[in-house]
Order: sequence, then C-alpha cells, then structure tokens
Amino acid sequence: MEGRNQTRVTEFILLGLSDEGELQSLLFWPFLSMYLVTFTGNLLMILAIITDSRLHTPMYFFLSNLCFSDICFTSTTIPKMLLNIQMQSKVISYKGCLSQTYFFMLFGVLDTFLLTVMAYDRFVAICHPLHYMVIMNPKFCGILLLGSWVLSIFNSLLLDLLILRLSFCTDLEILHFFCELNQLIQLACSDTFLNDLMIYLTSGFLGVVPLTGILFSYSRIVTSILRISSVRGKYKAFSTCGSHLSVVSLFYGTSLGVYLSSAAAQNSRTSAIASVMYTVVAPMLNPFIYGLKNRDIKQALGKPLSRGMFSAYKILCFRIKT
Repeated sequence: MEGRNQTRVTEFILLGLSDEGELQSLLFWPFLSMYLVTFTGNLLMILAIITDSRLHTPMYFFLSNLCFSDICFTSTTIPKMLLNIQMQSKVISYKGCLSQTYFFMLFGVLDTFLLTVMAYDRFVAICHPLHYMVIMNPKFCGILLLGSWVLSIFNSLLLDLLILRLSFCTDLEILHFFCELNQLIQLACSDTFLNDLMIYLTSGFLGVVPLTGILFSYSRIVTSILRISSVRGKYKAFSTCGSHLSVVSLFYGTSLGVYLSSAAAQNSRTSAIASVMYTVVAPMLNPFIYGLKNRDIKQALGKPLSRGMFSAYKILCFRIKT
C-alpha cells in the first residue's frame, strides 16, 4: 500500500464487463434494449395507476413508487455504460463516480424498503381485511413512504460522505461497469476501517430488518390463508400477494446470488457480470410480473394502449386523406 503513489483523483476507469473491445461493443444493443424495456414498462405502470381511479389504493400507490425507483435505479448505471461504449471510453469523473455510487445505493435501498412496506400492506389486507382502509389510510401510507425515502437518503449520504475521507492511489481501475462501493473502497490507499465498519453495520441493518419484516408478514399471511375453508377463498387470498411475492423472490434471489458468487469467485469481473441480474434484469421483469398476474393492471394498461393506437390510426388516416 505504501509503495503506490497517492495523487489527487480526478477520474476513475470503468473496465466494464469484458476486457475485449469487440465484445464490449456487442453489449451496447442488448443493454440499450433492456434499458428501454425497463424504462417503458415501469413508466406505463405508473401512468396506468395514475389514470385509472380503480387503482388508487395503497397497494398500487406503493407499486407506482417501486416502478419509479426501478427507473431511477437502472438509470444511474446503464446510460453511463452505454455512453462509454459508444464513445469508446472507460473514464468516469471523480464527482460522477461519487454521484453514481450515491444514487445507486439510494434507489437500491429504497427498493428494499418499498418491498417491505408492500408486504406489510398485503399482511393487513389479508389478516385484517375489515380494518384495512382504517390502518392503511393516506396519512399512514405517506408516513411509510417518507420514512423509506429518509432512511434511504441518510444511508446513502453517510456511506458516500465517508468516501471523501479516503485518499486514492494511481491504480484507479474499477472491475465493474459502474462505481460499486466495495470496489471503490478497495482502491483507497488510506485506512478504510471506518468505511468497512459502516458498510457491515448498514448492510446488516438494511438487509436483515426488511427481510425479517417480509418473512414475518408472509408467515402470518400463510397462516391466515390456511384457516380459510374454501379452496376458492384460499386462491383468491393468495392471488392478491402472488405478484409481490414473485418480485420479492426475484429481487432477493438475484441479490443473494450476486453476493454468493462474489464471495466464492476470486475474479471481481464474475461478480460484475452477476450483478447485471439485479441491476438490469430484475427491474425489467417487475412490470411484466405485475402486468401478467394482475387483472386490474391488464385492464388499466389496455386503456392507454388502445387510446394510443386509435390516435395513431386517426393521424394516419388524416395524412392519407391530405
């Protein structure tokens, strides 16, 4: 550590998902397609929830915020990656790297809190249906959302500010396609004990508490569903939380897979490739999971799409006549 020269950092080098320039260029179109699908799918979900009065319920209120968070979560990393591929550059500025790290952590943590709040919403809906509207009133929903934002912002700001105390050496290459916090700290020449300690503490809190809340909610949900006598009633009760359970499984499954692969693999490039699953694939699939499994979402999405097709048809007919 002492043998490497310390310097004033102005930029980092993002090595991306491959060392081969040709393969790196081939990644442009698949990632652009996935980003556009993610952006469009989540945006359509938000518009459908806003425009359809039947979806103005706590469950869809939190779902619209999850879709917004997924758009921002993906937008913190993929556009910069695509720009670097197009410009044949691997450089990201010091300020840009810190900003990317901050917003990536912010919306990643916000996703975990929103999934936890949505699990609690399903718990109240199934276990206390008669008191659902009283418990999940607009004021309480606003408090839950505000609390999720405040905790996410505080966590991201704390970890990002701790990076400012670090001094970096001349080796500024990051084996990732974005400024990942752990790899950024590994490049530091100064003592990183405080940074590592805060990462362990916050990761433990933000990982254990939300997951425990989700598991507790679903344990109570399963217990309540088993008490229902009719098979139709059980199916109807479980169908109300099937989409959320699928999204939770996808998010935590891919995140846990990345963690295990990075712990087992010596090559950081392997964990970078694995991280594509929760940074790109999971946010892209979320709208499809809710759209395919939820009848109300299907009907709500059908209205703007049919209106758009009708408007396009009218414009086309007008141009043909003129």
